[in-house]
Amino acid sequence: MNCLKCEKALTVYDIGFYKKLVNRGAEDCMCILCTSEHFRITEETAWNMIRRFQKTGCTLFPKTEE
Repeated sequence: MNCLKCEKALTVYDIGFYKKLVNRGAEDCMCILCTSEHFRITEETAWNMIRRFQKTGCTLFPKTEE
């Protein structure tokens, strides 16, 4: 799967972030950078949000080792 906007190959984090913010049932997604630009947040803020989602057990993201 590729980003709707920039055509970059998507990772599980790209897909999870897009689904978390836009539509959990989305079949087409954007990368973290393009999603961040769309919502007018920094990429750093996006990654901070992802880490928070992981810590709260969101199943859209792989579990992290702590």
